[in-house]
Amino acid sequence: MTVALDPLMMWFVIAGIVVALLVAFFLGRRTGALRALKRVRQSGHGTNADSSEIENSGRYRAALVVNPTKTDVRNLASTAEAICRFEGWSPPLVIETTPEDSGEGATVRALDEGVDVIIAAGGDGTVRAVASALAGTSTPMGIVPLGTGNLLSRNLDLILDKTEWALRIALWGRNRDIDVGTAKTAEDGDTHVFTVITGLGFDAAVMADTNSDLKSRLGWLAYVEAGSRKLVGRPSHVKVTFDDDHRVSARVRSVLGGNCGKLQGGIQLLPQAVVDDGMLDVLIVSPKNLGQWVGVLASVLGRKASKGLHTNIRKCQKVVIESGEELDVQLDGDPIGQSGYLAMEVLPSALTVRVPTVEQRKQIRAEAWPV
Repeated sequence: MTVALDPLMMWFVIAGIVVALLVAFFLGRRTGALRALKRVRQSGHGTNADSSEIENSGRYRAALVVNPTKTDVRNLASTAEAICRFEGWSPPLVIETTPEDSGEGATVRALDEGVDVIIAAGGDGTVRAVASALAGTSTPMGIVPLGTGNLLSRNLDLILDKTEWALRIALWGRNRDIDVGTAKTAEDGDTHVFTVITGLGFDAAVMADTNSDLKSRLGWLAYVEAGSRKLVGRPSHVKVTFDDDHRVSARVRSVLGGNCGKLQGGIQLLPQAVVDDGMLDVLIVSPKNLGQWVGVLASVLGRKASKGLHTNIRKCQKVVIESGEELDVQLDGDPIGQSGYLAMEVLPSALTVRVPTVEQRKQIRAEAWPV
């Protein structure tokens, strides 16, 4: 005997089945669906993949390029791992720099690992090395400033004295595209990347002559001590060519090209320099004696170096400096030897850097540090 269901009863049966399926679906999203996703990931890793490896495969991962002369690497790595765990990231890839590799090779290795952000933990030299490898890529750079100058961090208003916050900004900060500069000390020589300021002459001689022990004890004041010993000296004759079409000849003590211009102590050496305007600011410093250095100091402190006493700034995209004698050269504060030739050029928006979000800046100002 067959039992016939009237249309209304049939509708209730179908509606009940649909409701049951929907309930099962929503309740099973965090069980069956996740198990299915894990099976898909496992098939991509092979049947012998470790379960923790499979679990971490869909999470973000950072690389930490650390200068071991600036910090206790074990403690920093432990802090970074704890923060990554708290933020839902995989354990970081930690690579130490060496005397042979200041960070560029380590960054290339991290890029090969496919990490989502590479964090430079060190001074200006480490930041510059990491930036050299990241320029032109889409992988962002975070910064944990551990040096004496920390010049790029200062110019980007990053936090300088809270490692935990610097790490969090590197993970979840806002991406900002900035320019980088390139420098060559010979027409057919290697190309170096810099992020802040490169110079030839007095400034580079000061960097080269700064006592490392004094620097570790006094910080940036060690540069003042070295500079006081270099003030008395004779100017050098140079030819400076801007953007291939404007040339000036002058007797100078220093020529600097800057992507940004804030130094330690809030000093604005290049007051109109902007880190993402696609331009270099070139400063020519030309005092002839000790008394004229007072005019240079007045121009810099008064933020009038663009047309100040014995200083002059010109904006350009490319500049070539040719000297009749070998002069000291520095990249972001690191001396690299002597040359009678220095060519600089800007690469607009070539590097992505993690900077604080609006909310993070509010917390920084309120000193609402995480526990």
